[in-house]
Amino acid sequence: MGFMDKVKGMLGQHGDKVQQGLDKAAKAADSRTKGKYSGQISSGTKKAKDAAQRLADEGRGQGGQGGQSGSGGGPAGGGPTGGGSGSGPTGGGSGTGGTGGTGH
Repeated sequence: MGFMDKVKGMLGQHGDKVQQGLDKAAKAADSRTKGKYSGQISSGTKKAKDAAQRLADEGRGQGGQGGQSGSGGGPAGGGPTGGGSGSGPTGGGSGTGGTGGTGH
């Protein structure tokens, strides 16, 4: 089991704690900057949460990001909210709903 597999497994079990930690860190950063960078902090937090959720879903075996090629040799992955399928460096998988693979 590789390092990323362990990370995915832990995120699958403790994803809610990670989400709470990201919210707490964002609130602290926003407070320390007196709201000057609220938009950037919010955007970064959303991206971090989305990435953590994708890895957590992969850790639970619920699909995730598609890899480099899907069946038939074409690009894998769905749209921004669809599932992705295929295999790639992170094991690929297939999923429905949630955040899907980008296929590139």
